[in-house]
Amino acid sequence: MSQRITIDHRTVPSSALRHPEKAHRPDNPIQRKPDWIRVRAPNHPIYHETKALMRENRLTTVCEEAACPNIGECWSQRHATMMIMGEICTRACSFCNVTTGMPNRLDNDEPRRVAEAVAKLGLRHVVITSVDRDDLEDGGARHFAEVISSVRNASPGTTIEILTPDFLRKDGALEIVVAARPDVFNHNIETVPRLYPTIRPGARYYQSVRLLDGVKKLDPSIFTKSGLMLGLGEEKPEVGQVMDDFRVADVDFLTLGQYLQPTVKHASVKNFITPEEFDGYAATARAKGFLQVSASPLTRSSYHADSDFAELRDARARRLKESV
Repeated sequence: MSQRITIDHRTVPSSALRHPEKAHRPDNPIQRKPDWIRVRAPNHPIYHETKALMRENRLTTVCEEAACPNIGECWSQRHATMMIMGEICTRACSFCNVTTGMPNRLDNDEPRRVAEAVAKLGLRHVVITSVDRDDLEDGGARHFAEVISSVRNASPGTTIEILTPDFLRKDGALEIVVAARPDVFNHNIETVPRLYPTIRPGARYYQSVRLLDGVKKLDPSIFTKSGLMLGLGEEKPEVGQVMDDFRVADVDFLTLGQYLQPTVKHASVKNFITPEEFDGYAATARAKGFLQVSASPLTRSSYHADSDFAELRDARARRLKESV
């Protein structure tokens, strides 16, 4: 029999909740957002076309599952981040709006459907992410590789960016994904090491850094990328130390964005970072040697990913030319 939980004076079965593990946590009131991070509700006709295509191909997008504030802008430009391996995550990060629970079996037809959607959208660049699949022996590495291969076959001119889990305790998983040769390998650190026990309890900071470092050791030609959410209580020196750790791992691209609290049961926003503060972080990151930096309140991992990839490729070419 399903356990019943009282939330906001309503009694509901725990199985009906997106985040049953958060139901008993005390409420964290959601702060009013400052003017610089307000976004308009999506209403562009192409937004609805993109949404219809996702439903037609039975695809999940992180844009919807994570309640991304940029969905209106991105979908109106036919940009969507595909989320493979289902919409149920085995982790329970306190910042994340993706459903937590036991995932379903992998859909073997998903690589074909993703590739078909990429071709129909005519994407120059696609971002493919996933939930954490700790229940799978390889963490979903082979499924990532199959999706990459399918997209390559259906859209040879499309560049592919993946945003992966950390493959914690999944020996050989990284090698499988790198062998599929995505153009960009992204894995987000999310926050500073001190906050991992409360913000990202199922993950390990140094495992994430080692993952990014491992990509470069296996194939230096693949661009690496990672990002942090700011506003969770981190201190500036801690952010600077993460940047230094990234540079030791030869990470090419850094993204910094404002954390926005999905519900009262999620981690609270400790402070809103001003655009000027983001500019300061960006200047620091560039001085540390990143090829590309995107830092603003609404920056997300896949926001403007297509144009950012073009700039990233140009930045590498310039640096190689200067080193000759």
